[in-house]
Amino acid sequence: MFGLSISRVDRLTKRLVITPGEPAGIGPEVCVRLVQQALPAEPIAVADPELLGRCAWNLGLPLRFYPLSQEASPHRPGHLAVVPVPLLEKEQPGRLSSANAPYVLETLRVAVDLCQSASGLVTGPVHKGILNTPEQPFTGHTEFLAKLTGASHVVMMLVAPKLRVALATTHLPLKEVSGAITGQSLQNTLRVLHAGLIQNFGIPKPRILVCGLNPHAGEDGHIGREEIDTIVPTLEQCRSEGMTLIGPIPADTAFTPSRLTNIDVVLAMYHDQGLPVLKHLGFGRAVNVTLGLPNLVRTSVDHGVALDLAGKGLADPSSLFAAFALALKLA
Repeated sequence: MFGLSISRVDRLTKRLVITPGEPAGIGPEVCVRLVQQALPAEPIAVADPELLGRCAWNLGLPLRFYPLSQEASPHRPGHLAVVPVPLLEKEQPGRLSSANAPYVLETLRVAVDLCQSASGLVTGPVHKGILNTPEQPFTGHTEFLAKLTGASHVVMMLVAPKLRVALATTHLPLKEVSGAITGQSLQNTLRVLHAGLIQNFGIPKPRILVCGLNPHAGEDGHIGREEIDTIVPTLEQCRSEGMTLIGPIPADTAFTPSRLTNIDVVLAMYHDQGLPVLKHLGFGRAVNVTLGLPNLVRTSVDHGVALDLAGKGLADPSSLFAAFALALKLA
């Protein structure tokens, strides 16, 4: 099992920083629900406390805030340390407002600074369409956190109870994917992924299954040459560095049980090549992990802002529980 339950993690008192994400989405609700449980680490929310207070009141749940202290404290259900960042406009559940985009980005900046004295960062869902502007390009948490931390190359990997899937490219339009897969970028991704599995997940000799980009992995160049020109030479180079790489494998058969036997992770070439399979197997229990951030453990939920559920008390906090537990384990 690749998953992790909170009851199984280290019981030493540590701290995890949480950003609830988009204020009009379900992030604040699942954050409030999370801290109602007995947690094995002290959660620290970077958010507007009035936002979280309104959310708790709407849910009929207790929530008491206390100031951040010098030392970590054992968590008490219904209590939460908050580092306040004020909203710029009062939230309306289910209705996005660009006025609060700077608020969301500021919570991430503050959270990264806080992680110098905490064990890791757990992020709630954000809405990329609201955050991405000509003045402040934003393609996703992964890329934004890489910029904040000065990471040279990061890898997005989702972890479900029975499958791990990493991505060679992340949040790109499909028409841009082929051009983004260069020999250098693929080498960097494989190196970060290989090192992350060893260092963070304790896998001494990771076995990485690599998907092809084209149908049938290009079929010897008849359905595209990316495999011949870029992917195969890159895999050969990385094998010479001691990596165990299987592929490139046609994506339509890469996730069959026989292919996944003794495989530690699947590297998909683009977002919707690998993640639909993972989310089919483990949606609500999967965790997004960023590999390659210097001195920072970061996990996140496997879902979006779910505007249709916001403010209705229907949001499922399972993925946030899983992200919290995995962050603590990796820390």
